[in-house]
Amino acid sequence: MTSPSVPAHFATCDLCDAHKNDSSGRFRVLPPVFRPFGGVSRFCGPVVTLKCFEDNSLVKAAVDGSGLVETPLGRVPAVLVVDGGASLRRALLGGNLGAAAAKNGWAGVVVDGCVRDVAELAQCQVGIRALASMPLPTEKRNEGQAGVAVQIQGVWVYPGDWLYADEDGIVVMPAPLQA
Repeated sequence: MTSPSVPAHFATCDLCDAHKNDSSGRFRVLPPVFRPFGGVSRFCGPVVTLKCFEDNSLVKAAVDGSGLVETPLGRVPAVLVVDGGASLRRALLGGNLGAAAAKNGWAGVVVDGCVRDVAELAQCQVGIRALASMPLPTEKRNEGQAGVAVQIQGVWVYPGDWLYADEDGIVVMPAPLQA
């Protein structure tokens, strides 16, 4: 799902070719450890961040709300980036939350951690990337932080960055591509 102001077609390989000599740190590539789980393979949008460890209270609150954010390009679907501390012990997103993300207009969810209900997530019309699947749910402690810089597999991601994900990988940059 893209806005008319957001390019509908992009390729992370082309973005990497164009920015391969960028030494400023503004163009970042996430390591190739994320697996696709959602029904959408290619997605992009401005980043909304969460930091939570084995507690998905903030994830639920985020996907239950609108995934559309105001940008200079207009109102566009956002990408939720969840720093789950790379935990492989609990799932931060499952079928119900994936369905809520799709229903509420999120472009995608990237989880540095696990998901569950893999068959259900595959039916959700939203991009979902995570490290692995884990059937064990989280504890609900209402802990975590929203809207903070997060480190995803050693790469800094900031609220308001733009994330582009496709079959080849995930890249992050401070501004959107120009249509």
